[in-house]
Amino acid sequence: MEVVKSAFKPAKFVVIGHRGKGMNALASPDRRMKEIKENSILSFNHAGRFPVDFVEFDVQVTRDDCPIIFHDNFILTEEDGNISEKRVTDLTMEEFLSYGPQREPGKVGKTLFRKTKDGRVFDWNVEVDDPLCTLEEVFQRVDSHLGFNIELKFDDNLVFQEEQLTHILQVILQVVCKYANERTIIFSSFQPDAAQLIRKLQDTYPVFFLTNGGSEIYSDVRRNSLDEAIKLCLAGGLQGIVSEVKAIFRNPSMIPRIKESNLALLTYGQLNNVPEAVYMQHLMGINGVIVDLVQEIAEAVSDFINPETVGDESLSNSVKEEKAKESTKLEFSQGELSFLMRLIPELVQQ
Repeated sequence: MEVVKSAFKPAKFVVIGHRGKGMNALASPDRRMKEIKENSILSFNHAGRFPVDFVEFDVQVTRDDCPIIFHDNFILTEEDGNISEKRVTDLTMEEFLSYGPQREPGKVGKTLFRKTKDGRVFDWNVEVDDPLCTLEEVFQRVDSHLGFNIELKFDDNLVFQEEQLTHILQVILQVVCKYANERTIIFSSFQPDAAQLIRKLQDTYPVFFLTNGGSEIYSDVRRNSLDEAIKLCLAGGLQGIVSEVKAIFRNPSMIPRIKESNLALLTYGQLNNVPEAVYMQHLMGINGVIVDLVQEIAEAVSDFINPETVGDESLSNSVKEEKAKESTKLEFSQGELSFLMRLIPELVQQ
């Protein structure tokens, strides 16, 4: 394997499609959040039609050692008039793929339901459905120009021994190494031990530690702040942090601290669906954003990074280059920026 550089520094501001073209928020009144089945091959390829660099998706491993793409810890269907709930990792690959629409003509899958964090259960209805899939299928059927941000997904409520984690990660790595070819890949995980282990097990692809920066408190202190996230990354040789965006806006002084630690910084969260919030992050030196509203944000980022005049054939190359440089310059004075930095933490509390 080719050894990864000690630092992962994207050459430009990166846009990453969350679970493809966006997560499914079934309780949301916004139809865009229920447009295409999340974490599906169709959603990944739809995201790839827009100027995104990566799609992000969640990988778990079935009971018979097949890496599959699914976010939730439990999968729900209806059996004999009652909602049946099963842990995804207790299923075989065949059992998992029997839920939802089927690829085989004439075959009917089990109806999918989804439980929200507050316990409500919804029919998993989207405008454009697509079958559940495996990691192998995703590598084979998603456009090769799209990078993959592979989130290694583990249940927060379970305790994993190192031997168990190692086995799960090796199963995932076997598929990645077999099918990745030249595709750009980033690993990420909220599970601190998994993040450090995947870094030990391979040195080809960068590893990012996911954190909500302290908005929830866990028994594992490594998950409870950006300070702890930096410590974990430096101790384990990780390349970056993916933080909930509010944690960064509440404490913008963490950005230079993360940079000084030679770490890249990406963010996730609902604020990343607001173009102005994404633009602020670009100005603040954040390396990229994970977003649900892929079309809107990808196009907005293209607008503020690439000036319209760059494509104007009547301009000389030197003028085009100058215009391109100008497009990435700050449009705020230092005074205005300082004011915004003071204002943002207050706005985030709302």
